[in-house]
Amino acid sequence: MGGDEQGPVRPGLPRLRLDELLEELQVRIDEVRGTRDRLNGLLEAVMSVGRELDLPQVLRRIVEAAVVLVDAEYGALGVIGDDRRLAQFLHVGITDDRRAQIGDLPSGHGILGQLIRHPEPLRLSELSDHPASYGFPAHHPPMHSFLGVPIRVREDVFGNLYMTEKRGGIDFDEEDEAVLSTLAVAAGIAVENARLFEEVRLRERWLAASSDFTSALLSGSAETEVLEGMLERARDITGADIGVFYLVGPSGELRGSLALGEGAEAHRGIVLPSSEGTLAAAALGEQDGLITVADAGADDRITVQPERWKGFGPAVAVTFGTKEKLSGVLILARRRGRPAFARAEIAALPGFAGQAAVALELADRRRDAEQVSMLEDHDRIARDLHDLAIQRLFATGMTLQSARRFVEHPEASERLARAIDDLDATIKIIRSTIFGLREHETFGVPPKLRLRAVQAVEEAARVLGFAPALRMEGLIDTDVPAETADEALAVIGEALTNVARHAKACRAEVSISAVEGVLTVLVTDDGVGMAEGGRRSGLRNLAERAERLGGELSVSVHGPTGQGVKLEWRVPLDGGGFPSSG
Repeated sequence: MGGDEQGPVRPGLPRLRLDELLEELQVRIDEVRGTRDRLNGLLEAVMSVGRELDLPQVLRRIVEAAVVLVDAEYGALGVIGDDRRLAQFLHVGITDDRRAQIGDLPSGHGILGQLIRHPEPLRLSELSDHPASYGFPAHHPPMHSFLGVPIRVREDVFGNLYMTEKRGGIDFDEEDEAVLSTLAVAAGIAVENARLFEEVRLRERWLAASSDFTSALLSGSAETEVLEGMLERARDITGADIGVFYLVGPSGELRGSLALGEGAEAHRGIVLPSSEGTLAAAALGEQDGLITVADAGADDRITVQPERWKGFGPAVAVTFGTKEKLSGVLILARRRGRPAFARAEIAALPGFAGQAAVALELADRRRDAEQVSMLEDHDRIARDLHDLAIQRLFATGMTLQSARRFVEHPEASERLARAIDDLDATIKIIRSTIFGLREHETFGVPPKLRLRAVQAVEEAARVLGFAPALRMEGLIDTDVPAETADEALAVIGEALTNVARHAKACRAEVSISAVEGVLTVLVTDDGVGMAEGGRRSGLRNLAERAERLGGELSVSVHGPTGQGVKLEWRVPLDGGGFPSSG
């Protein structure tokens, strides 16, 4: 009986043990399959990351692959900047709406800063238990488990991978750390390749910009137009929000400026007796002519009109010049909150500036050569006028004068006399023109009014951004005394400066005439007109100049819609009053 009761139990024991072994085998098979799947996933992630050459896409692929590999709910990649803080922060798992509610992205404090200071893998079961934990800002999702590993490019730490909240509420384990560290090694290689590709591409873009700039200058295009094109290309290559180019004189004075981009209006037409207190001075003081600024809006070196840089943060300035001549300073800036200029972005900037400066110098030499050629033409024209035209007119006048005694009719004799007087006046005008054409030949003698007026208008074009029209009439070089000519040039300079500062004009015209004993300087523009209650100190100076010479000044609005200003400055040439109109 007892044997019958125990018999059925003994065969069940081996069966139970077999079930356990089968279950254990299944678990091992699942582990092997999971390991295989994870390895396949790691290999696929490495290949996916390595296929990209565009750096932003590489970084995005890295963090997306990392989240999948370690089964994390949230992931991020922080790029370390030159200041050892986070220059970029790419995140996965947080929606755009939640991101906007959280506010500013991390800059490298707390646990994130711990990895920057100590670039070694870090695993935590609870983020808040770590001494470096700062907590989370408002609207931030709760995070507990954490895994971080550095990304190295050769010997340098490029950035860090941050994974939080492993799905299932469990902790990240050693295998997760090994997988993420392996991905970080592949990521470092991919980042280096992408950076090298980006540097080559940037260098090619700078070289193309330099070539286009040189070609445009040497082809005879207007210098202002070419410089504006250069500014636009530099802004595009560096991703700057504003580009400013200061024209620097031989003594360091700022002779004008061009600007493109956000807030460019405040930076145009800057004329200062010295560059001190500006970003240009900071660049001029550097030996290599290049300077980077972390926050242009709060930089202590900018003391002259610092409000112009309000709202701007990272900036870079580079000088344009050769050993013989300094041309200017190029400044590029980004809005506050945007990343600083990386070394790779501006590495080719000094070379570009140097080549551009050489191109400007070549363009100046080309203009000098053209000027010499033009002066040679002037000499030839002057000789022809003197040897041919004047001699023939003089001979014609002598013939008419000798013929007068044969004319008996009074009216015909009077007309003949007027014709002889007209010929004399024409000869005087031609002689005045000859003097103007040969102005350059007299060494040590200051040029006459005609040439100086041309030079004054050309100088004003740099500040205005366009070339004013110039008209001249009468015996300007022979009838206008030197003192009066000096005053007239001062009037032209002051008037055009007022147009540049206040008129917001697109066109201006200067007219100089010496007719019937009166010198008249007329300056008109198509700007906004005269503001009510505006400062008139400049006009008062012009009026006093006219009064000292017995003349007068009148200023009026000449446009049909109340826009545009007409400035007329008149002085007598004989030192007395104006000729009688009767």
